[in-house]
Amino acid sequence: MLIKSIPMTWTAEAFSLGYVADYKPYNFVDGEGVRCSLYVSGCPFACRGCYNVAAQDFAYGSPYTKELEDQIIEDLKADYCQGLTLLGGEPFLNTQVTLSLCKRVRAEFGSTKDIWSWSGYTFDEIINGSDDKIELLKLIDVLVDGKFIEEKKDLNLAFRGSSNQKIIDVQRSLHSGSTVLWRDGDY
Repeated sequence: MLIKSIPMTWTAEAFSLGYVADYKPYNFVDGEGVRCSLYVSGCPFACRGCYNVAAQDFAYGSPYTKELEDQIIEDLKADYCQGLTLLGGEPFLNTQVTLSLCKRVRAEFGSTKDIWSWSGYTFDEIINGSDDKIELLKLIDVLVDGKFIEEKKDLNLAFRGSSNQKIIDVQRSLHSGSTVLWRDGDY
C-alpha cells in the first residue's frame, strides 16, 4: 500500500478493518511484568526491518470480537498479570478495537492494571492528531513512540528496537504538558 499523505492525517475510519493479528496472554516481552498482548492488524508506516511484517496488512488475522475482549478481561484478572499491551500493526489506527478494550480495562480494573502501547507515531504526533488518537492516549500509561529505524537498531535497548524511540510516561507527560520519560529515562 503506497501512502502519500502524512501520518497525522491518517484516520482509523479510513484504514482499520477491526482485525487482530494475534493475542498472547501472560508474556514477558511486551513491557514490564507479565502482560496480555493484543496485536492489531494494519500499519501503513511499513518500517524497513519491521519484526511483524504480516501485521502491516489491515486484513490480516481475524475480526476483533466481544468474545476475544471478554477473554482478555478474564486473563487480566490474574493477580500476577501486570497489564495490557497494545502492539501491531498500529494501535492508533485501530481505535475501533483499542479504545473499546482500553475503556473496558479502565472500567473493570481502574489503574490497578497498566496499559502499554507501541506506536510508529511520536507522542507529539498523537497529541496533535485526531480525537480518537488523543482519547486512546489518555487511557495509556506507557507509550513506546516512533517508527523503527533499522539504521538505529540496538538490541541492547530496553523495550524498543531503535535508539530514536522513546519510552514515555504518558500520564505524567499529559499532566506536565511536556514529554516525561518512563522511570525518568532510567532503564
